[in-house]
Amino acid sequence: MANHKSSLKRIRQAEKRRLENRYWAKTARNAVRNVRKLTDKAEATAAYNKVSALLQRLGRKNVISKNKAANLCSGMMHHINNLD
Repeated sequence: MANHKSSLKRIRQAEKRRLENRYWAKTARNAVRNVRKLTDKAEATAAYNKVSALLQRLGRKNVISKNKAANLCSGMMHHINNLD
């Protein structure tokens, strides 16, 4: 176990960040899944705008990588464009 005050604080901070990152990553996965389930183009487009903003923000904060965020947004847009 760590002996310094600063390393104990680092451990506390790292655990807190890890849990928060897990929450947001899981939330983003569920949001993407929900957009891909939609079959109405107007509804899917409205949902895409919110989910895309979430993914881009998580990419900027390094919760997920920027490329993963871009790939997920691209895949969702591809799905929406193929709707009737």
